[in-house]
Amino acid sequence: MLGSFPTDCLENSKARLEQLILDNKGELEALLSQKDKTYHNFIRPYMDAGERISVFFTPISHMQSVKNDERSQEAFTSCIGVLTAYETELSQDKRVYDAFVQIKDNEYSSLTVAQRKVLDDAIFHFQLMGVSLPESEKERIKEINIRKSELADEFSQNLLNATNAYKILITDESILGDMPDSDRAVAKVDNGWEFSLQMPSYIAFMTYVTDRSKREEVYRAYSTRAPENGALIEEILSLRAEKAEILGYKNFAELNLRTMSAPSVEAVLEFLNKLGSSGKPHALKDKEDLDKFAGIDIQSYDTAIYSEKLKRERFDYDEEELRPYFEQNSVLNGMFTFLERLFGIKFVQKDTPLWDNKATFYELYIKGELCGGLYMDLEARPEKRGGAWMNNWHTRHRDRNDKMHLPEAFVVANFPVSTDTQPSLLRHDDVTTLFHEMGHALHHLISNVDELAVSGINGIDWDVVEFPSQFLENFAYAPEVLDIVAKHYKTGEKLPKELLDKLVDSKNFQEGLALVRQLEFATFDMQIHLQKMNEREVQETLDSVRNKVAAIMPPEYNRFQNGFAHIFAGGYAAGYYSYKWAEMLSSDAYLEFMNNGIFNKKLADSYVSTILSQGATRKMSEIYKEFIGRNPDPEAILKIANLI
Repeated sequence: MLGSFPTDCLENSKARLEQLILDNKGELEALLSQKDKTYHNFIRPYMDAGERISVFFTPISHMQSVKNDERSQEAFTSCIGVLTAYETELSQDKRVYDAFVQIKDNEYSSLTVAQRKVLDDAIFHFQLMGVSLPESEKERIKEINIRKSELADEFSQNLLNATNAYKILITDESILGDMPDSDRAVAKVDNGWEFSLQMPSYIAFMTYVTDRSKREEVYRAYSTRAPENGALIEEILSLRAEKAEILGYKNFAELNLRTMSAPSVEAVLEFLNKLGSSGKPHALKDKEDLDKFAGIDIQSYDTAIYSEKLKRERFDYDEEELRPYFEQNSVLNGMFTFLERLFGIKFVQKDTPLWDNKATFYELYIKGELCGGLYMDLEARPEKRGGAWMNNWHTRHRDRNDKMHLPEAFVVANFPVSTDTQPSLLRHDDVTTLFHEMGHALHHLISNVDELAVSGINGIDWDVVEFPSQFLENFAYAPEVLDIVAKHYKTGEKLPKELLDKLVDSKNFQEGLALVRQLEFATFDMQIHLQKMNEREVQETLDSVRNKVAAIMPPEYNRFQNGFAHIFAGGYAAGYYSYKWAEMLSSDAYLEFMNNGIFNKKLADSYVSTILSQGATRKMSEIYKEFIGRNPDPEAILKIANLI
């Protein structure tokens, strides 16, 4: 039932998972014993079994991220090795692979487009997992997968522990500078103001504290977190390289790109280099502007405070003037109103027991019909890992008995904390983050696909999965949308036109610096996966990339890589470039709306019926062409950022 989150999911989790796996193995043997295997009597039951495991484990993984404590750590750690071993064993079972091949040979021409894609993707995945390799090599891949999952968990836990371990107390109120009352209120303690490395606190400190030595102290603490992760990185890269070699690939980057839409490593690097060539002159100009304004050689720990001051002077407004218009609940309700107007979808809040009293649940209705559910947990907590994300849980599909199952997803963020006396007032960056993650959620929830493996975000090529999120993010700057979303939390007054115009005008402020920063991350990620590297070589590679790409060189002590969870504890290894690859699509699509009207019904309906509804039934390049009638413009990223 939608909204039924299992708050007891951590209890006896390993034993329950092991029983589920045992049941699945028994069912698989029965499926394999069938003489005449078909899509409906084999493939669908096979997918149903996998979904049962996913539905069970996802809440445990979710709790590890949002309510991290000894219980959640123990439950997650005890399950992850068991789960990885099972999934690897299953993906290397040649009997299952042969059944998929046999069904493809017998039924392919009579199947739907979605069903054919399920077969093609599954067969390819089996091959990538070494299904036809000798037993010794299959066993080694299994060992590698288990160890990689353990290392990813350890990496993430080290980072969270280091983030929570640091606190700095400020007793001299004068150095808080122009820090807004809302941030001061959250930081206030008996003997001063206490700040941490959790994102809302860190951003407030780096943006407003006038004592440069204090800013560097906090920056140093943030950029040197979890030094023990350096050794983990070395082992992770070694295991990835070994797996690629066993499977017959030159390196992990080449292996990973087999599951992407980008054609090759060379094509990705050329794409990044071209963006860099166009973007770096603008980034250097941004740096020069900051230097002149500040009267110093800007360092990494100076950028936030002087960027804010320069932005305030150039556009004649203080971003803090905006925050009273972006109270969290008001923004959320405004976003839902906007989505209803744009796409004809409606979110209705429902009360249900959840993991935290600030978490909420919403039912999704499309044309009056219940179509899915969305969980939201938006405020920062010490036990919540940093950043923001969407995670899918249930997926829309029809099971072996043709029963329809509805999708559910989580949207999680780390927005400023609300208290009994202080509401959560968002920065505009937080608003764009909310729109971004909502774009992911819609991509999963608005699926119209019956086949589990290619419904929602399942099976989407990783380098285009960011397209719907980045696309929706753009609307957070549209005047027509801000008119709906922004209103003063005390008076209900809409965002004054003067402030709205200044916000929109400032959209591309320092876009050059923002671009090269992302290119630095993406290029570094790709380079370290071209060959096996030790900890020293990883640092040398990062230094080399920065020398080529960056406009502001970080201090020598910076160890950014030890906190790069996206690629060492997430799914972006040799794939961080996907943010920019997908941005080509999102920018091009949004330009179409800008040119034809933000609330253009024909365009919006086409976006829903193609991009959001078709899941991974076809390649995104085909779906995109159906949506807009042409291929995307490669220069759309630069156009929307006013860099050309």
